[in-house]
Amino acid sequence: MENGRTEPGELIALEDRWGAHNYRPLDVILERASGVWAYDTEGKRYLDCLSAYSALNQGHCHPRIVQALQEQAARCTLTSRAFRNDQLPHFVADLARICEMEMVLPMNSGAEAVESAIKAMRQWGYSSKGIPAGRAEIVVCANNFHGRTTTEIGFSSEPLYRDGFGPFTPGFVSVPFGDSEALEEAITPNTCGFLFEPIQCEAGILIPPDGYLSDVAEICRRNDVLMAADEIQTGLGRTGYMFACQHEGVQPDIYILGKALSGGMYPVSAVVSSAGILGLFRPGSHGSTYGGNPLACAVARAALRVIEEERLAERSAELGAWFLYELRKLRHPHIREIRGRGLLVGIELMVPARTYCERLKELGMLCKETHDYVIRLAPPLIISEEELSWAVGQVAKAFEA
Repeated sequence: MENGRTEPGELIALEDRWGAHNYRPLDVILERASGVWAYDTEGKRYLDCLSAYSALNQGHCHPRIVQALQEQAARCTLTSRAFRNDQLPHFVADLARICEMEMVLPMNSGAEAVESAIKAMRQWGYSSKGIPAGRAEIVVCANNFHGRTTTEIGFSSEPLYRDGFGPFTPGFVSVPFGDSEALEEAITPNTCGFLFEPIQCEAGILIPPDGYLSDVAEICRRNDVLMAADEIQTGLGRTGYMFACQHEGVQPDIYILGKALSGGMYPVSAVVSSAGILGLFRPGSHGSTYGGNPLACAVARAALRVIEEERLAERSAELGAWFLYELRKLRHPHIREIRGRGLLVGIELMVPARTYCERLKELGMLCKETHDYVIRLAPPLIISEEELSWAVGQVAKAFEA
């Protein structure tokens, strides 16, 4: 420590000594950020091309969201749901309108929202579809990522997520992602829902075949099965529409949202659906002390206004098409495929991607490998054309090296 300042090496040593080792971060220590740029403890500037896994669609510390947080924090932060607050009614009304749905269940983390959606689907299956008690099944996709609870990892196909954490919750059936015929074959009279990601982000930015979501919607409708879209990472403008399901004009029965719902300021998530599904919850059947708290609701309202008023979905569509076009010009023997939608891009490699992420860090650009062989690029949707062009140049330099 010099002049009261903790050196980067000391900070890393402190974290490694006292923190659980459930992450393998790049060794960059960020202390402040604004817009698309983040700064380390030594003042070096980096273009953030991860956006906290799409939580920062609005960019770091968006002034309108910061203002909403500061003003609400000085007034009232938490009431619990034992009492009403003046922010929750506006938040649920705003989000229901944007989703073209009827009812909102506010929660905190994305994993918590997925758990809530599972409960909602099962409850609907018993109350409305007439599935015998304790027999409800939910179909999921191989290579899914829906969170880290024991239920959610229990239906994951990734051994690393499951190893050492069983026994797991029954009632889930897995089918290949992008295979609508497999979905139809897996449905039984006890199937209450199909839980899926429109694009599998953690699996490596896997995009299903054209027509898949439309086929899924028709299959679910015909078989009286709820279609639950986990848009925690793909929603709220990331892929060029407000929701990735809209690329095929599909309206699911349930949206599961989080991350950018607060613009990176505060944990906010939600399940959004019809009154016929969420209306089945009764007092005491589900809850959360922090879910729907006034601070979260004020922040989320501001975050949603930024997305709509600054037309971030449209920006993602326009800039994302150019970004993908330019990146696909890259030629290198290590590159297997470059794929994406909007400002969500995966560069799949023939070799581990970690080395390239470390090179990009040295070049002033932050990104992260996913599933070992894919570089995920997802800058804030407020990024300028000039900044995006600079990012393309840095990626080119990393492969030149």
